[in-house]
Amino acid sequence: MAGTEYSQECYCDNSLASTSTVAPIGDCSMGCSGNATEACGGPNRLTVFKGTAVGGPTTNPGPPGWTSAGCYTDGVGGRTLITGVGTPGGGAALTVALCTAACAQGNYLHAGVEYAGECYCGNVFSNGGAPATSGCNMPCNGNSSEFCGGPNRLNVYNSLSFSASSSSSSSSSATPTSSSIGSAPTGWTNLGCYTDSVGARTLGTPMFVGSPMTVELCTAACHSSGFILSGVEYAGECYCDNSLKNGGGPAPDGNTGCNMPCNGNALEMCGGSNRLNMYSFGAAPSSVSASASATSSSASASATASGLPTGWAYSGCYVDGTNGRILATQQPDNAALTIESCINTCVGLGYTVAGMEYSTQCFCDKFLRNGGTLASSNTECGMACGGNSAEICGGPNRMSVYANGTLQVYQPPRAQNTSLPGNWTYQGCLMDDAVARTFPYQIILTNNNTATNCLTQCSTFGYGAGGMEFGDECYCGDATDITNAGRTLQPESDCNVACSGNASYICGGGNRISYYSWTGTPLNSWNFATGASAGRYDFLIGGVIIPLITTPAVNGKVTFLEKWGTGPPNSTGAYELDLTQINNFTAAWRPMHVKTDIFCAAGLTLPDKVGRQINVGGWANDATYGVRLYWPDGSPGVAGVNDWQENVAEVSLQIGRWYPTAMIMSNGSILVVGGQQGSNGAPIPNLEVLPKPPGGYVLHCDYLQRTDPYNLYPFLAVLPSGGIFIAYYNEARILDPVSLNTLQTLPNIPGAVNDFLGGRTYPFEGTAVLLPQHAPYSDPLTVLICGGSIPGPEIALDNCVSISPDVPNANWTIERMPSKRVIPCMTALPDGTYLILNGGQQGRAGFGLATQPNLNAVLYDPSKPVNQRMTVMANTTIARLYHSEAVLLQDGRILVSGSDPEDVRFPQEYRVEVFLPPYLLSGATRPSFSITNKDWTYGQTVSFSTTATGSIRVSLLAAVSSTHGNSMGQRTIFPAVSCSGGSCTVTAPPDNKVSPPGWWMMFVLDGNTPSAAQWVRIGGDPAQIGNWPQFPDFNVPGV
Repeated sequence: MAGTEYSQECYCDNSLASTSTVAPIGDCSMGCSGNATEACGGPNRLTVFKGTAVGGPTTNPGPPGWTSAGCYTDGVGGRTLITGVGTPGGGAALTVALCTAACAQGNYLHAGVEYAGECYCGNVFSNGGAPATSGCNMPCNGNSSEFCGGPNRLNVYNSLSFSASSSSSSSSSATPTSSSIGSAPTGWTNLGCYTDSVGARTLGTPMFVGSPMTVELCTAACHSSGFILSGVEYAGECYCDNSLKNGGGPAPDGNTGCNMPCNGNALEMCGGSNRLNMYSFGAAPSSVSASASATSSSASASATASGLPTGWAYSGCYVDGTNGRILATQQPDNAALTIESCINTCVGLGYTVAGMEYSTQCFCDKFLRNGGTLASSNTECGMACGGNSAEICGGPNRMSVYANGTLQVYQPPRAQNTSLPGNWTYQGCLMDDAVARTFPYQIILTNNNTATNCLTQCSTFGYGAGGMEFGDECYCGDATDITNAGRTLQPESDCNVACSGNASYICGGGNRISYYSWTGTPLNSWNFATGASAGRYDFLIGGVIIPLITTPAVNGKVTFLEKWGTGPPNSTGAYELDLTQINNFTAAWRPMHVKTDIFCAAGLTLPDKVGRQINVGGWANDATYGVRLYWPDGSPGVAGVNDWQENVAEVSLQIGRWYPTAMIMSNGSILVVGGQQGSNGAPIPNLEVLPKPPGGYVLHCDYLQRTDPYNLYPFLAVLPSGGIFIAYYNEARILDPVSLNTLQTLPNIPGAVNDFLGGRTYPFEGTAVLLPQHAPYSDPLTVLICGGSIPGPEIALDNCVSISPDVPNANWTIERMPSKRVIPCMTALPDGTYLILNGGQQGRAGFGLATQPNLNAVLYDPSKPVNQRMTVMANTTIARLYHSEAVLLQDGRILVSGSDPEDVRFPQEYRVEVFLPPYLLSGATRPSFSITNKDWTYGQTVSFSTTATGSIRVSLLAAVSSTHGNSMGQRTIFPAVSCSGGSCTVTAPPDNKVSPPGWWMMFVLDGNTPSAAQWVRIGGDPAQIGNWPQFPDFNVPGV
């Protein structure tokens, strides 16, 4: 079985784990890194493929003439069978038969296969090699039905000519004797055993013979190249010259050091370590002329090659495998390998170091790992390249290394437990499971995974547990994840993979996490309220429609607008709820009417003197151009008669819009931004102003074009500096209030800890508010955005982010929420806090696209320190998903409505609830107040009287329309207040930038207990909206 995951990961097995389950096909939605048209799983999701079952590999009992001797230990530093040999096709095609045939050709008695692709021969077992009980478990590269050893394990085969009486500590009868040492090929004289040195060769010309070494091959090669001296060394090396150099001569210990059989004929000796079996052509000369000339042979192999890329050079022959691979990225074995082809492959992959090993293997990296050291002799890299016999491509566990620039060598990695970021502490090597991950968030850091990078990301997003796995994987979560998953610490040796970003440190291993925990001040501190402090959800009334937009009106009632096709066929599409008539269902709901479909329109309360409501845009055709106006009339307990007025032939948007946002500008005009053509059409990447200026004005916005379709229902706000803040998808900027062009581009909005592409506006819908402004308004205005989702797996975000756009070099602050939320709502409360509610924990906005309803409310208190501002409140029993709303009522309750998921898993929700915050359940007496002047100018001092006797404050909360998590018009101000007894004055905000013109709920607070609100207007109607539109189908109040 095979499985692909997270675009670039591949897993294999013969069965599925017992804990695995089938996931929705949509969970596997990430394009393959090598072919974006194919799905390669997703985060913690595998696209699984099953092939025809085949039998597992077994131990080959032995090719003809050979018999299996079992599994033997081996070591990189001391081989059990000392002669590594090449086989046809290289290591990528190795089989047991190919290895035994190669050893038989060299007259060896023992053959061994190791690590799937390596072949070794010998006549004795050396360096303590002995039978092993396990470890020979790797299938041969060339035949997956048989084993070819394993890491430091050999499947050993004995030639049937091997004497049954021989042992690992003695030579067989075929071991070379003194008589074979004294013999020499015809025309040559055996001079005996001579000294040699890696740094100063006795014979200066190395000769490559292209086959396993014999004395005859070496002497013939030297003779054909015009040399009279020939020497064989280290079982497989051949050297030629016409004179002895560097003081070389007969070995002082005689033939003792010439103890290595030739790897091409085990009946001959081929020198030893720094020892040459020396031969002279003709009679043994009494002296050798030092002036004799020697010419280099075109047949000699070279460790280097010409025509290398600029900057690349040979770095030497390095020992591989002592502490693990010295270069991490192995390429597929290549029987046609050359130095040039390997280097070019590495260059193409962005690496600066290349290594060739075992004739056919190519490795790439950016440095040497695991304390790579130079071999004692450059000739230990003695195997010809598979694709060019004149070049050297390493040897058994020896790598010919080339580098572009200075070669950097890192020592064997260790766990990083010093110089860690913040207050992280290393805890140990933690078990993980690729099927059921310990931590929920995975980040792949292909080239820069380190403890510093990984853990900094975790703590930035509020996660106090995390770590690294398998070199390039970073995980973030909580300590409770470890407990819930039942994970335990494992031996430190299990974590043995170097970090992709710093090979000096360990980043876990296979299913092992280098685990760290945050041990300083908690990254976040959530409060968990109980009793009255948690607030309470109450059922209010059954609904007649499922609203798309709710708007508290200045007549004390709430308007409900629905999309067509959601409610019953006889629905009028609009209703007004009278909260004083809750016990009289018919009286509570006054039917109203709209002419076109308001599906995904925008809404506001206008600053004219009667507080008309406006609704713009809609679903399709004329509806997308729609401008609908309602003049609130009647009063609590008294039904009104006015209705929505609309005539697209007389008053319309210049561009049809579906999913736009509207905002009252500081000059009193209406800004309408973005959207799409109706019915899931093309983007409308522009903005316009109502009432339409003479000649019209539509401004193209390249940033909306570029981020479509993730920027719908953008968040808008007037800044105290005068600029206009806009947040869309995962970006934000400040616009000029006159030209509406960009003044400043702000930093991108953070998303998820593992996906910076997480979005905040429809369809990855979050919710946004402006935090309170306090007199004297010297502090910058802060924007708070909570929740959202990420592309692909569409996991809801579990954080809020905030920014003060007017501050120089402003940046986002991240605060983790107690739970994930997408399509949530957020409502400003009169005490300066904010209630976060509704939404789901998985998916995005749209019909049937969100799941895991979040039934919990969270209170956000900006007066507390960052990361300590959230309190977990009461739960509801009603799922509020797509098309839900929450608005503040004048009595201080939050009206909660809607949920139109069009999903059989969740109901179409008509019920209307209210949430009672703690200030309504504390038992404290609520203050009241009276005020005569309800139409304020900027900076005006206004008198009022109150029953409050404690710490008296006034809060002003702007009129809002709630839809899709966007509370259009929201703003909270705490103006200056002065009281003498029960007589008080309040000073209106200073200008239209701190307080754009409009209608506000005024609350008087006694401590934290608010009164019921009264509506006041601030800033008048500077754009003379009250005179618009001048058509007979519309009533206008004047200015």
